[in-house]
Amino acid sequence: MTFDAHKRLFLNPPRAARLGDGQVTGQVPPPNTKPGLNIAFIHQFLSLLSIMVPHWNSKESGLLFSQGLFLLLRTYLSLVVTRLDGEIVRDLVAGNGRSFLWGIVKWCGVGGFASYTNAAIKFLQSKVSIAFRTRLTRYIHDLYLNDNLNYYKLLNLDGGIGQGADQFITNDLTLFTASAASLYSSIGKPLVDLFVFNYQLFRSLGPLALTGLLANYFITATALRRLSPPFGKLKAVEGRKEGDFRGLHARLIANAEEVAFYGGADMEKVFLDKGYRDLKVWMEGIYRLKIRYNMLEDFVLKYSWSAFGYLITSLPVFLPEWGGLGGHSELSPTDSTTSSSPVNRSHGRMQEFITNKRLMLSLADAGGRVMYSIKDLSELAGYTSRVYTLISTLHRVHASAYYPPRGTSPEPYSLSDILGTLHRGYDGVRLENVPLVAPAIYPLPGDPLIPSLSFTITPGAHVLISGPNGAGKSSIARVLGGLWPVYRGLVSRPRSTGTDGLMLLPQRPYLASGTLRDQVIYPHSEIDMRDSGRKDHELLRILEDVRLGYLPEREGGWDVRKEWKDVLSGGEKQRMAFARLMYHEPRYAVIDEGTSAVSSDVEGLLYERCKERGITLLTISTRVSLKRFHEWNLDLGQGEEGEEWTFDRIGTEEEKEGVERELESLRETLAKVEGWRKRREEIEQELGKVWVAADESVQGGKELPPPEYIEKEGEGEGEGTSVSS
Repeated sequence: MTFDAHKRLFLNPPRAARLGDGQVTGQVPPPNTKPGLNIAFIHQFLSLLSIMVPHWNSKESGLLFSQGLFLLLRTYLSLVVTRLDGEIVRDLVAGNGRSFLWGIVKWCGVGGFASYTNAAIKFLQSKVSIAFRTRLTRYIHDLYLNDNLNYYKLLNLDGGIGQGADQFITNDLTLFTASAASLYSSIGKPLVDLFVFNYQLFRSLGPLALTGLLANYFITATALRRLSPPFGKLKAVEGRKEGDFRGLHARLIANAEEVAFYGGADMEKVFLDKGYRDLKVWMEGIYRLKIRYNMLEDFVLKYSWSAFGYLITSLPVFLPEWGGLGGHSELSPTDSTTSSSPVNRSHGRMQEFITNKRLMLSLADAGGRVMYSIKDLSELAGYTSRVYTLISTLHRVHASAYYPPRGTSPEPYSLSDILGTLHRGYDGVRLENVPLVAPAIYPLPGDPLIPSLSFTITPGAHVLISGPNGAGKSSIARVLGGLWPVYRGLVSRPRSTGTDGLMLLPQRPYLASGTLRDQVIYPHSEIDMRDSGRKDHELLRILEDVRLGYLPEREGGWDVRKEWKDVLSGGEKQRMAFARLMYHEPRYAVIDEGTSAVSSDVEGLLYERCKERGITLLTISTRVSLKRFHEWNLDLGQGEEGEEWTFDRIGTEEEKEGVERELESLRETLAKVEGWRKRREEIEQELGKVWVAADESVQGGKELPPPEYIEKEGEGEGEGTSVSS
């Protein structure tokens, strides 16, 4: 499998490649790793390159090969243009109009071809960027969204990337692929240009010129490298701050109603302003560094190199014995009747000077692009570190590769202390000595809820899971669904979701993005539904069974697309979840508070329809009224510590005695209702009387307020006294 082949690259890098920030970081570099131009960067980039270019005959290889041909062609055209420059200036100085015009024609022809070549290079670079992004996006999606539930575990269990994967998959991945695609032309072509143009200058100006040029490159490159700010580290931190700021907005959107109820807009604004202020301060610091570095870089690469170039091009004239072919021309004897005449020699000097100057300018441009590419490489190192961290973390989640530090024991109930087994393929639901543990973010230990739980559910044995809040009822659903790890014991469940599998209905029904039909058949697509021979009229019957038969007509048909979480009410959402359950007809269904927003009569109808379809129900609820639809009751949260539980058949003699005791208590309470009603009438009569002062001359004939009612201590129920003042 592809993931297994790449696991070594992302989980077990060479020891020297683990030095992302100067320290051994283990299998996965943390998101705050400081990237740089080192062995770790080379390993990370080559690992990602093995995904972007999987083999030599892939589409990406063809694009890179085509781009390479055009880059070589562009270098050749630069040499042609350099020679044409010298010839045109020579003919202009010599007054040779015909040759001058012919040179202009050749110049325009070469220029048109060069324009096409430049456009093709940019086009191919864009194609390479898209191809790289497509490969990586598909690879990440396959690793992120699969049966192993990595998309849930990445954020809720691992925590290795410190935030959601959206920032990594969208922004960071786009920046990385664009930077990686430009690397070929921003480094490859300048290096070829340096080699070709240096060779041409060596032939034209001699070995002294080449030695001076190489010394100049080395000195300036070393100086710029030492003075260059750590752009890779700065970009990596900027990416994290962008992700944090984006996460604050995402959190506000997800919890807008709760924030509105609390009136927390001002506090949320403080959080958002602080997040943006941190990002702004960091980016302004980067820009200030860039200004100073760009000034130095621009002066060195454009002006100091140009001045040095003029000195180099003067060698054939002032030091002809060291001037290469140009020096040999200067040392040849002067003859007024040949090309060695003073006039022709002057024209030749002009041609050689223009040609060499053009070569020097092209060489300076190539050297400048190499220097600029050092900064681009630093930024690429930052993007590479972010994408590599995402994929390596996904590999760790996918392989459950959690290990304690060397020489230490794992924390109890941490992700490195998983000793249980999840068996898929069992014809039923079974837990054997399984502790219910709320997991914590790696490497912290989890919080045990129940030390050991054991029960077995066979087809047709409907179970009600009850208990107080916090007892661990929903934990059972998460363990059965594979969201939480099995730290100890054995969990056996059906293999998959579907007609022979297990389906879980969460407390908050999920409504997919799509049509009304998609809400019923999710996670199937319309193509899956048609392939299975199902028709829309079957879906309508299912909606009628859950009292939603009016929806297609009310909403405009099966193919209408809406934001269904805003269109449907709470009760409609829960009934839609039951419609989805009846469409798939799994053998087992775990219903977690799935009827809290529907009436009792509709609730009974939903359960009866599910049982008619042969679905074995595991209901998580505190509603006693649901007992009549189940055969067994798993009651959690018993005992002083709330860690005990019972698993009993509903309808046993003990339960009947308990129900009788509860009914007797209710009868005693109801017997007191009549006395309470009479006493209430007496109080209302007393409060309704009008008390008037006996001495109207003192009170002015005004009515007094009703007297205060005070219950006498020690009197029987329903007795009291009125006191007036």
